[in-house]
Amino acid sequence: MSSSFGRLFRITTFGESHGGGVGVVIDGCPPRISLGEADIQHELDRRRPGQSALVSARQEADRCEILSGVFEGETLGTPIAILVRNLDARPEAYREMKEAFRPSHADFTYQAKYGIRNWQGGGRAAARETIGRVAAGAVAQKVLAILFPGLEIVAYVTHVYDIAATVDSRAVTRERVEANPVRCPDEIAAQKMMQAIEQARAGGDSLGGVIECVIRGAPPGWGEPVFDKLEADLAKAMLSLPATKGFEIGSGFGAAAMKGSEHNDPFEIRKDEVRTATNRSGGVQGGISNGENIIFRVAFKPTATIAREQKTVTAAKKETTLAARGRHDPCVLPRAVPMVDAMASLVLCDHALRQRSIS
Repeated sequence: MSSSFGRLFRITTFGESHGGGVGVVIDGCPPRISLGEADIQHELDRRRPGQSALVSARQEADRCEILSGVFEGETLGTPIAILVRNLDARPEAYREMKEAFRPSHADFTYQAKYGIRNWQGGGRAAARETIGRVAAGAVAQKVLAILFPGLEIVAYVTHVYDIAATVDSRAVTRERVEANPVRCPDEIAAQKMMQAIEQARAGGDSLGGVIECVIRGAPPGWGEPVFDKLEADLAKAMLSLPATKGFEIGSGFGAAAMKGSEHNDPFEIRKDEVRTATNRSGGVQGGISNGENIIFRVAFKPTATIAREQKTVTAAKKETTLAARGRHDPCVLPRAVPMVDAMASLVLCDHALRQRSIS
């Protein structure tokens, strides 16, 4: 099982949802970067369960411990190991899943691939695995802040179920995103989203939605022209997150219904720099950043684990029914925002270091 991501800024996550703990090892972080546990904890607090009535009620402080790679408040250039211990694990709540496969979850496919699986909360398939990603993303953000202080990464919820928000990607701020529990900067839409999520929870159901992310201040030249295109690595990063089902950048699938004369971004000179008059490319052309805002969207399915009784089968190939019992997010979107931020940071940090290596 591969649990590593990145080329120069490379991470490896470890741990299971109801095991002793989860974490990450980061290899390739430059030395002399100011880093403390508080830098990482801020991002972990954004994704932890129990932070509002809209998310899982599991009570985890998610306190991080830096085990290596940092000395006297600065990175050493050696591997950084970060651990978060599981404190509120309740594996007994998942005993029914020991034999029965949860519909649309990874239970059956893990069993088919490995012949064994951790049925306690889904093991590595659970969203708790993303703690390591978010911790590593916080480190990547510190690196980017020093090397490229003008760079901003802002992810936010634009859709929950059939509720759509209106957001100006050019002006949205992290502060506006964090102003409500659903992390939608459109306050009117956010209120409707929160009501819909609460209704879904009350009915034992779940909802999906869309997260948009804008990256401002990335210079032209990041990305590779063939297999490691910047948008390809962003797509891989986002689609590796739990519950993701779609990715599009710039005009996305809308481009399929346009003519070239409608879709092309004309070049122009602004402040003595090459820029584009429009940004249907989403800030990436030929797999390489062009200096415009990079903007992409990620679709998340409704949480697979729901409290309603569903038809399923057991490992012994017997038909049965199953209603999940446990502490689950009725909508993953609010807690997925910092995950999208983190994965975007990891991709950008890796490509920034790769570009520096040839400059």
